[in-house]
Amino acid sequence: MTQPSRLSWTDVRDKMRARILARTYAPGDKLPRDEDIAVELGCARTTVHRAMQDLAQIGLVERKRKGGTHVRSDPVTRATLDIPITRREVEQRGSRYGYQLIRKTAALTPPSVMAKFGIVHATEMLRVEALHLADNRPYIFEDRWIDTRSTPEILDVDLTRHSANEWLVHNKPYSRVSVRFYAMNAVGEVAKQLATKAGEALLVIERTTWIGLDPITTVDAVAAPGYQMAAHN
Repeated sequence: MTQPSRLSWTDVRDKMRARILARTYAPGDKLPRDEDIAVELGCARTTVHRAMQDLAQIGLVERKRKGGTHVRSDPVTRATLDIPITRREVEQRGSRYGYQLIRKTAALTPPSVMAKFGIVHATEMLRVEALHLADNRPYIFEDRWIDTRSTPEILDVDLTRHSANEWLVHNKPYSRVSVRFYAMNAVGEVAKQLATKAGEALLVIERTTWIGLDPITTVDAVAAPGYQMAAHN
């Protein structure tokens, strides 16, 4: 009879990361001892130790000799660094940031949004259209859908003052993200909001996030002509 394979350190890391992102262990909570996690998961203590070291390196937990392992007080920000905060992006360019809520509505998801989330039935979600500005000029136009079943707190956020982009990065951890880049020609509402002529080529950054199997948000962030993206190590 084949014995079940033991978990690798990456398996253990992913299991513990999922628990932190799902708030089974909230910011500031002390995690079980490595020995106890090893017993629960049926693996070696050294496997857990390696997994926890990796979680500490990416900023989700903090380990102290004789003090145990705690979830960091700011794990969400560290866990979502790959999703940029547009305000910071603008300010890092040396420009003055501005934000305008264009409209906020509750609506049934169209087929295109259902496909992004991988759902088969239309669901009422919050649609948020907003404009980010740099030095009072259009920078990025966002067309975003938010699932209020997984993220009910967004209904209490004043989106005329706070962008959904920044609020979600700071407050809503995710366990999976999909990112896609493509080009489109400026038309209709997009051309109007970005103050560009029809037919202008525009970059679209499409991001979709989930917590477990539950959708959180999907956004088409359409950049104004001349937008440049940079990556740094």
